[in-house]
Amino acid sequence: MAILSDKDIKEYLDAEKIVIEPLKDEQQIQPSSVDLRLGEEFKIFKVIRKPYIDPLDEEDVAEYMESCHVDDGKAFIIHPNEFALATTDEYIKVPDDLVARVEGRSSMGRLGVTMHVTAGYIDPGFEGKITLEISNIGAMPVALYPGQRVCQVVFETMTTPSERPYGHPERNSKYMGQKRPESSRIKQDYDLKK
Repeated sequence: MAILSDKDIKEYLDAEKIVIEPLKDEQQIQPSSVDLRLGEEFKIFKVIRKPYIDPLDEEDVAEYMESCHVDDGKAFIIHPNEFALATTDEYIKVPDDLVARVEGRSSMGRLGVTMHVTAGYIDPGFEGKITLEISNIGAMPVALYPGQRVCQVVFETMTTPSERPYGHPERNSKYMGQKRPESSRIKQDYDLKK
């Protein structure tokens, strides 16, 4: 695998092999990545009276979360040990011959804020806004502003295009085309449906 450089990224964008919309300005393109901005919608866990979340429970996992919208110019405050879902402002399309990874920006990490827990990998063929799994592992609350650059996406070439990319009819592509933070759809996993 090889990581695309800024030159390659621009060529892929110009040829519409990679789509990032809106790409606000060319300054978002870094030497080997593209900075992505924070969207306006967040999902946070509600305090519930159950001892744990069970993905096999008949109640939808989404019921454990509530959405909130942050108006332009306002901040979402993430407190220490808090977890929230959000999305990138940008809608991404990854071709069948690339994979992508979301990485946090160093400037956010230095505040104690991570942008993904485990879901940093983006399959070939995926399109949608990227869900961010935001955690504050620091000691102080941190203000996050919609439109702020919070993470970056890195593109890597594959040896051959995928035969069954994300979104293929034979795949269970639970998050294809997402436009807002989506709660876990783990109960749709084939291994839990047995």
